[in-house]
Amino acid sequence: MAIRVNPEFINELDRFGAEDVQLCYQCGDCSTVCPHADEVYRFPRKSMKLLQMGLEQKIETTLEPWLCYYCGQCSEQCPREADPGETMMSLRRWLISKYDFTGISRAFYKSRTVEVLTIIFVAILTGALLLYYGFTNGNIGIYDGEGAFLPSHFVHRFDLSVGAILLVFLLINAFRMWKMVMVRGTNFPVPWWLYIKKFYQLPWHFFTQKRYSECEKKRGHKIYMPWLIHLGLMLGYVTMLVLVMVFVELLQKGPEIRWEVHVFGYLATIGLLAGTIYFIRGRFKKHYIQYKKSHGTDWVFVILLFMIVITGISQHIFHRTGLIEMANITYVIHLMSAVPWLLRMPFTKWAHLVYRPLAMYFASIRREAIERDTAVKELYPLVIK
Repeated sequence: MAIRVNPEFINELDRFGAEDVQLCYQCGDCSTVCPHADEVYRFPRKSMKLLQMGLEQKIETTLEPWLCYYCGQCSEQCPREADPGETMMSLRRWLISKYDFTGISRAFYKSRTVEVLTIIFVAILTGALLLYYGFTNGNIGIYDGEGAFLPSHFVHRFDLSVGAILLVFLLINAFRMWKMVMVRGTNFPVPWWLYIKKFYQLPWHFFTQKRYSECEKKRGHKIYMPWLIHLGLMLGYVTMLVLVMVFVELLQKGPEIRWEVHVFGYLATIGLLAGTIYFIRGRFKKHYIQYKKSHGTDWVFVILLFMIVITGISQHIFHRTGLIEMANITYVIHLMSAVPWLLRMPFTKWAHLVYRPLAMYFASIRREAIERDTAVKELYPLVIK
């Protein structure tokens, strides 16, 4: 089957953040310095070349952009300042839009106005629903229990509904990723049992982000701070998501502290707050090369997350100190921030949480399939293209 060339692809990717691709003259320095590039997955150079050639169909079936954690060494090394690290980030945004069957992701990445207006619309709709329920079924002076403004059983059902919608989008998009990468993009046999054998890769990379910690091993750093902050932010988010989806009724009881659940909430809050402040500061200070440029969706990401953390902390303090009316009002504002945040996850940056571990899982399967097949192993520089 012929591969169609899209000469406008390199220009289209400008909207996703790639601005300097045409400066690349394929010297290969970027792949040489990258701690993760190898004989099978040759990035960023390979991705840069495919992009320059307009091979859009090739790129949408590749794993390379997801195997990059953007430590920035390639961009620092580039003699032409083509910024391959930022290009890989842009390709991840573009791939998210390809996995998304709704077109929402593409609209968000190509227009900050569309994303912001959508967030505002969902936030207002969420607030209107919560206020209507609260004033028609409860008392704003009661936080939980009989006659509560937003009783925990209602919030629990509400959270589960939002979570179900989120899960549907993520599962469909993850299936589309598998189909693109492992069916269309893998032109050699992959035994089905490798999916079972390598399944451990999925939770391992999800909960540790281990590959990110190795980004600066060539510089001899024992601890790579961006990885540590990123891990704390991710674990904080996952912990908080589990708490609100499963244990929200215990969280809302009070005003006494339920340490069996609240201790996890406090730890998650520390991770979220530290991570958010770190990333906002990084985008202002630009002390790491990966913060030199910020796509509009990156700013929406950190600002919305900061609002969620601050309103969550405020709501908790108001509740525990007996300021019930303020606690209920702040709770509504908190959910007005959290619902758009959750619903935009499959379409923007937080989707990395799903696609990165999947990419590590798929890459591991493909690598072993190559190693087990002698004929494929001899040809793998060609079949991996």
